[in-house]
Amino acid sequence: MKIDILTIFPELFASFIDNGIVFRAREKKLLEINLHNIRSFTTDKHHQVDDYPFGGGAGMVMKPEPLYEAITSVLGEDKAPVVYFTPQGRLLNQDIISRYKDKERIIFLCGHYKEIDQRIRDMLVTDEISIGDYVLSGGEVPAMVMIDAVSRLIDGVIGDIESAMTDSHQRGLLGTPHYTRPAKFMDREVPDVLISGNHAEIDKWRQMKARELTMTRRPDLYYGKS
Repeated sequence: MKIDILTIFPELFASFIDNGIVFRAREKKLLEINLHNIRSFTTDKHHQVDDYPFGGGAGMVMKPEPLYEAITSVLGEDKAPVVYFTPQGRLLNQDIISRYKDKERIIFLCGHYKEIDQRIRDMLVTDEISIGDYVLSGGEVPAMVMIDAVSRLIDGVIGDIESAMTDSHQRGLLGTPHYTRPAKFMDREVPDVLISGNHAEIDKWRQMKARELTMTRRPDLYYGKS
């Protein structure tokens, strides 16, 4: 998979792409990440990427010209999804991540200021994503979230892909409680079923706990799936 990131702060991604699961994916040549500074596509000496909004009001808006040049130049003749991160976008979930994991190429557009010019959204953006009902200063953090989530589902990145397939949200439920050694810690013991060796009963227990957890903490997910 190839991911192109358009941003005015490419340096924010330096540590992110050189560590953890994303670095592992890049090291295995399963993921290529290219950073593009939107200011490089400006034509004025100040490299201005924002201006006042028509109609007045607070805040600044990212100008259409550098955004258009950045997207079209990076995209070239390819047909790839252009994902813009905005609080107005659809809420990111595991279903969306699963659909993007098989894309050969994705372009991530990280906005800043109040918004980007609507004409760019209408002309070039193919998907708009939000990572929650709150406002961030830019699209860089949401881009990192989506890259991390997509990377771990790419075949070959994680040694045991079954681990990812049983994570929270992957099957419409939250994950189950997990325990490791020691079997007793500060008078708290691991549930007997987990050390019973009966894998059928263990699976049944995990499914039950996943449903209980989803019902109590995320009833919207549980009843939406029922």
